[in-house]
Amino acid sequence: MTDFIFMVRDSSYMFVTGPDVVKTVTNEIVTAEELGGAKTHTQRSSVADAAFDNDIETLEMVRALFDFLPLNNREKPPVRPFFDDPARLEMRLDTLIPDNAAKPYDMKELIHAVADEAEFFELQAAFARNILTGFIRIEGQTVGVVANQPLVLAGVLDIDSARKAARFVRFCDAFNIPILTFVDVPGFLPGTAQEFGGVIKHGAKLLFAYGQCTVPMVTLITARPMAGLTTSWHQSISERT
Repeated sequence: MTDFIFMVRDSSYMFVTGPDVVKTVTNEIVTAEELGGAKTHTQRSSVADAAFDNDIETLEMVRALFDFLPLNNREKPPVRPFFDDPARLEMRLDTLIPDNAAKPYDMKELIHAVADEAEFFELQAAFARNILTGFIRIEGQTVGVVANQPLVLAGVLDIDSARKAARFVRFCDAFNIPILTFVDVPGFLPGTAQEFGGVIKHGAKLLFAYGQCTVPMVTLITARPMAGLTTSWHQSISERT
């Protein structure tokens, strides 16, 4: 089971051992904010899923999140009234994807165009930004979205993005939430840091999560399926970034 954690900026902290213990044991000098503040946990550790400016905003976002979810894993997600015409034409989609595959575009525009009332509740927005995860509604039904983000590292997969997406896919499967995946991915990020960090193991977590899924899944390839490490891949990631 996975949990969602929301934090309040500049006033909430999480750590196993505090700054004083860290200084005593490792002689590292670090503040509570640097060690376990909202910025650290939303951008680096991925422990927290989102951070907000105050308690009231945080509680409002918790309510908004719960509005997407069933009460337990044995129930279906709630269906809410919707006001968008399911047969509407989104003319902006005609020009969203560039003719040149090396040019970036914002995948969020596609997600907003598909969602009821253009509402996308994004999770872990500040972490592994080359992949997007969150909830939308389609005809009032909760749908989990996983999408490569071409604006960041050309949408490439790496250790962090694979872990982020795998965790979200498992959550959706546990709570009977169908998954919509938008694919535009050049492959896995090469490099010694990725290999030493276990990209084979962590990358497999995402494949395994999808393979285990029992909920309905729809995949839309918006530009490129995984192309592997080719010359076009290298050109694409270089030009997009």
